[in-house]
Amino acid sequence: MTCRSIRFPHDMDTARLLAWLDGRKDPDDAVVLRVRAILADVRKRGDAALRDYTRRFDAPGFPSRIAVSAKDIKAALAAISKADADILREAITNVRDFHARQAEQSWFTTAPDGTILGQMVRPVDRVGLYVPGGQGGETPLISSLIMNAVPAQIAGVESIAVMSPPRADATLNPYILATAALLGITEVLRAGSAWAIAALAYGTKSIQPCDVIAGPGNIYVATAKALLVGEVGIDMIAGPSEILILADESANPAWIAADMLSQAEHDPLAAALCITTSTDLAARVNAALAEQLPRLARHELARKSLENWGAIVLVDSMEEGLALVNRLAPEHLELAVADPFALLGSIRNAGAIFMGHHCPEAVGDYFAGPNHVLPTLRTARFSSALSVQNFCKKSSIIAASGAFVARHGEKIARLARLEGLEAHARSVECRLQGK
Repeated sequence: MTCRSIRFPHDMDTARLLAWLDGRKDPDDAVVLRVRAILADVRKRGDAALRDYTRRFDAPGFPSRIAVSAKDIKAALAAISKADADILREAITNVRDFHARQAEQSWFTTAPDGTILGQMVRPVDRVGLYVPGGQGGETPLISSLIMNAVPAQIAGVESIAVMSPPRADATLNPYILATAALLGITEVLRAGSAWAIAALAYGTKSIQPCDVIAGPGNIYVATAKALLVGEVGIDMIAGPSEILILADESANPAWIAADMLSQAEHDPLAAALCITTSTDLAARVNAALAEQLPRLARHELARKSLENWGAIVLVDSMEEGLALVNRLAPEHLELAVADPFALLGSIRNAGAIFMGHHCPEAVGDYFAGPNHVLPTLRTARFSSALSVQNFCKKSSIIAASGAFVARHGEKIARLARLEGLEAHARSVECRLQGK
């Protein structure tokens, strides 16, 4: 048995199911203490702290220069194959086309008395993007760089810094640099973990501080971002990845197993669930998982994920399955059913929804266009995918006319006095009195 089988709600009701999955939240307060110390150290010592941490944890021979030269960024693009560069260009185009539709415009309304009200939309000045290096720098998260950089660029952010941990030889993977080149990003910095996030937030002698920090990372990265909320904007506090597949008897069990494994190979804390009304499908998915798992390069990691956080959940009806989906509010939801559009209107809580048998989650991760930075750990109940709006701020515009104040001034003053704010009231009344 590769993962648990649950007859819902007989084996495990909703409350117990949610409590089980909540166990993926990191409970270690010691991490918070360590990250606080790192943030304080980088704030105090700047570049020197960055170099010390990098030499200790990533690259013993790390040089003094933290930034990657423009020459090396350009050379990396020339070093990868033309075929790979073309794939990256096409993916970037797809992501750019999708996010261009999210751009908002400033707007104004006018009243007959001359009052003008509106909202001014502006990009933040500077963004820092964190890109994990992957296993020893050999599995770079180039898709994360695309997904974070493109909406910032669509928003109009003029200054974008990319930060990624170096490999043991102090270099960055050429695919990270080549992707940066294709995106037109020229500021690429070598540092990782919580000290990289601290440098982006506070700034150092060689790094300007950022207004928004985005990008995935390990528990130290996530904790650093969480501790910096209020000092800088962040994309979200992301937890381990997750997939939930709602399937009927028309689904292909081998495909469902492959999709569950696509999340299980991410992280030992990743969750992969299938909810189905079909007893036969449930058994065949379990068999397919057992057959496919040993063939994965990351089979031990995926096995641990499935054993601890994987499940095939058998429900009595599709309505019961949909209700459970909305309670679980998954990061990735696949509707592996004969008619996914018939169910779409019933979905209230999901980060991204993949429709039908030919739309695995990987399509959205890499190429289709929508953002793959998504809310996890049931936060899709109240939050959304990373978007252009994460890199914008909105200012309210109020241009009140004399006629507006004359008409409403006494009401405004009364509201102020109800709150005990006499000076507020008088600031309006002095205009009514012409003094």
